[in-house]
Amino acid sequence: MTALATDIGGTFTDVVLVADGRVHVAKTLTTPDDPTEGLLRGVRRVLADAGVAPASVDRFTHATTLATNVILERRGAAVAFVTTRGFRSMLALGRQARVEEERYDLAYSPGEPPVPLTHTFEVPERLAADGTVLTPLDEDAARRVAERVADLGVAAVAICLLHSHANDAHERRLASIIAERLPAGTPVVASSEVWPEVGEYERATTTLMSAYVGPVMGAYLRRLRDRLAEAGITAPVHVMESAGGVLPAGLAASRAVYTIESGPAAGVVAAAREGARHGLADLISFDMGGTTAKAGLVRDGRPGVTHEFQVGGKGSFGGRRPGTGVPIKVPAIDLAEVGSGGGSIAWVEAGALRVGPRSAGAAPGPACYGRGGTLPTVTDADLVLGYLDPDGFGDLRLRPDLAEDALARHVAKPLGVDVVEAAAAVHDIAGAQMGTAVHVVTVRRGIDPRGFTLVALGGAAPTHAAGLAERFGIRRVLVPARCGVGSAVGLLHADLAIERSRSFLAPAAAADPAALETVLADLEAAGRADLGLGDARGRVTRSVGLRFAGQAHAFTVELRPGPVTRDVIEAAVEEFYARYRESYGIDLRDPAELTVARARVSLPAGAADPGGADPPRPAPDRTRRAWFGGAFREVPVRERTACVPGERFTGPCVVTEPQASLVVPPGWSGVLDDHGAVSLEREDADA
Repeated sequence: MTALATDIGGTFTDVVLVADGRVHVAKTLTTPDDPTEGLLRGVRRVLADAGVAPASVDRFTHATTLATNVILERRGAAVAFVTTRGFRSMLALGRQARVEEERYDLAYSPGEPPVPLTHTFEVPERLAADGTVLTPLDEDAARRVAERVADLGVAAVAICLLHSHANDAHERRLASIIAERLPAGTPVVASSEVWPEVGEYERATTTLMSAYVGPVMGAYLRRLRDRLAEAGITAPVHVMESAGGVLPAGLAASRAVYTIESGPAAGVVAAAREGARHGLADLISFDMGGTTAKAGLVRDGRPGVTHEFQVGGKGSFGGRRPGTGVPIKVPAIDLAEVGSGGGSIAWVEAGALRVGPRSAGAAPGPACYGRGGTLPTVTDADLVLGYLDPDGFGDLRLRPDLAEDALARHVAKPLGVDVVEAAAAVHDIAGAQMGTAVHVVTVRRGIDPRGFTLVALGGAAPTHAAGLAERFGIRRVLVPARCGVGSAVGLLHADLAIERSRSFLAPAAAADPAALETVLADLEAAGRADLGLGDARGRVTRSVGLRFAGQAHAFTVELRPGPVTRDVIEAAVEEFYARYRESYGIDLRDPAELTVARARVSLPAGAADPGGADPPRPAPDRTRRAWFGGAFREVPVRERTACVPGERFTGPCVVTEPQASLVVPPGWSGVLDDHGAVSLEREDADA
């Protein structure tokens, strides 16, 4: 199989091609005005390097930050929102938390609602919590609302009626009435189709974001498909979804909300696979690119998955603080993200040094890129400290003089220090901020990170990984081969997958196994239909939500394979008790209740394994001045492509490759394995 994977980030676009067991990679600058331009540039390069005809590509997988960026930058489609009478102000009221410096801001102003009240409508209807019709849908009023929506000329409509998770009849009829009044093809998105679970506000925002992003995603994917066809690539396009699988392009457009964590999820998939190759099951995925740094947890070989997260969340919770962003209720790999990447801009405010979250991006980029950027970034600081190779990072030649000038003007002079001290301070602050993401997914959840292995992915991660590990007492760091394009490598092995869910409220002790079996079977059938699979194809994972009676939040617990029986439900309850004790340190055995049934249908990717490392290419030994222990030292610089399996590295040293630079501090040593990965270990706990 010839497989092509592409990942578009805020600064770089990564492309990986696997053909005949060989791997070819390209890292190009992202082209914000037209992301397909940078992507096609990388695709043409790897195809030429491999000598592969475009028509021979069998599989094309793609990760993009498009959905996230559309929401954060508020440039989605014009959307109307329709809900039950009496709930028109639900989105405007929302749920908001004031965090960090906002708590002391006397002039604090809440953010604008995702949809203005001028585009929000209500219809007379009402369901009870169990789905019983209390007030029938007023179809005459619904038609009047449809006419008003049509007059607005919106590109999509989102519908979320009260308790429609228990009975979708009103939503389906309302969607039909509205669709009749709109131009053909205008998306009308109903919450009972997107995510039919308890929780009106979260269900409403999830549905709304799917409608908001869907037209933009659809247009983008059509353009991508056309550009690929022009280049001779006719393989179907699959898009990474937030929970670690891929979706057909058509499904990704109609359920765009599933792709919000597209790129970051691929990195955790790659980390889990690399850990399994080394026999490591407990990992911390650390993915640092040009714009952000992400941390995710892999336990027992499986990435953690959450069913509610925030888009645009902020504060010291790695972007996951409830009430600080737009809540989304779809399955997503559990990540904490901070605005601290290689392109994060350093600046001084009121005598204090800040780093990020604003990024220099791809245009103009860090000052050292020589593309017109004048503001100092983390990359500029790392170059001044000797951690990066001035002779090249991918296709770029780095300019130390421009980096020094930017740091001197914007950091060193305002703080009254020299350029090297300024660069070291920027490097340290960036490391502390990245530590916040790791802290969120481990310490804040009662997990001791010291027994985990840190897996470094992304172009900037190997430069900071060992220092980050030292902050948490982590003794092992794994740096995969081609780590600079690690997320794209993860895409190669992502399964075709979709998850369906439905509310199922019942006390666990009295839950009807046959009723739960029926619901799960229906969800499986719907998932297979989504993916175009036959009745017998695909792998199915079943799970339920469980909580203590009276609580608001539930744990997702996987069910044992096979039909649902009383024993299966009781085993799930025991697993819930264990998970609760592990998370909160409290051993409770109070009555539990089921909240939701979930079925995830997946089809294994069947991608070819890239095989071993490329044959070494001789390179001369050299040294470079680099900053270690508060002073510059002349340290060895090794080319990873020139090293042979079994070769050891002893810190301090720097190991370079075209897409990344691995910094090995004093007290650390590493070895290169047969697959080109470097395993670093801390030799002295007090180093």
